[in-house]
Amino acid sequence: MFTGIIQAVGRVAAAENKGGDLRLHIDTADLPMEGVELGDSIAVNGVCLTAVDLLDRGFWADVSRETLNLTSLAGIGAGRRVNLEKAMTPTTHFGGHIVSGHVDGLGEVVSRHSDGRSERFVLRAPDELARYIAKKGSITVDGTSLTVNEVKGADFELNIVPHTLEHTIMGDYQAGSKVNLEVDVVARYLERLLLGDKAHEAGQGGISLEALTRAGFVS
Repeated sequence: MFTGIIQAVGRVAAAENKGGDLRLHIDTADLPMEGVELGDSIAVNGVCLTAVDLLDRGFWADVSRETLNLTSLAGIGAGRRVNLEKAMTPTTHFGGHIVSGHVDGLGEVVSRHSDGRSERFVLRAPDELARYIAKKGSITVDGTSLTVNEVKGADFELNIVPHTLEHTIMGDYQAGSKVNLEVDVVARYLERLLLGDKAHEAGQGGISLEALTRAGFVS
């Protein structure tokens, strides 16, 4: 588990194709690696990866086809900057929200513009994730825990302060940039609870008016 508070910005030192999979060498820059052991989890742009080899300043990780199909790591190459966060420990300061490191889908940056010293971003989520994104709710973008300002359909707006721009890769974003999205896990569990005894049915499409009526939210 993670908190969505980025601890360092590293770089991809190498990306090697391995029989359809990908092996990444991540230069962790100034990320403190004390206490990190072989097999530990580190989030790279919000994707939970396992360290399979530890180096003086970095680690190697394998990326499966499933992860390549669902995240922006499929198009990543040497030199690309990446957000890094080590897994939580019992003493970790919990400054963001609960982040699993399991990406739900790819979003796209629609636009950005300056607003004082901050930057306003509009991002577009896949249609199937739109129902989990709420105004003033939490969302993870490339591993960064952020608050949603506004929502319109599948588009949502973020206000990014200078500190976040400087200490994450968000300063690199331009219209068309692909980003990893993880929605708030609480929204997903709430949906399952509201489905009640219909949750076991294969192919159910999520919350409906009928489900909300059964749960007592609509009379």
